[in-house]
Amino acid sequence: MVSVANYPPRVSRAEASTYLKAQFGISRTAATLAKLACVGGGPKYRRVGKRAVVYDLAELDAWAEKQISGLVTNSSSCNWT
Repeated sequence: MVSVANYPPRVSRAEASTYLKAQFGISRTAATLAKLACVGGGPKYRRVGKRAVVYDLAELDAWAEKQISGLVTNSSSCNWT
């Protein structure tokens, strides 16, 4: 029997959307996360079976941190590349 105690906390795509909004203020719908999974640029995920997708909370945290810039004093000091 497989022990799940060693696995990191995981959430569904819909739960990932809610988590990103609650923890980081990042609004990405479940559909947007699905699109990013196809075209790239989204958080890393795992497949469960043929259709289900889950996200490790640590991966969501790491992805969100990359999306948020540091503090800036004005718009001319931003590097928008």
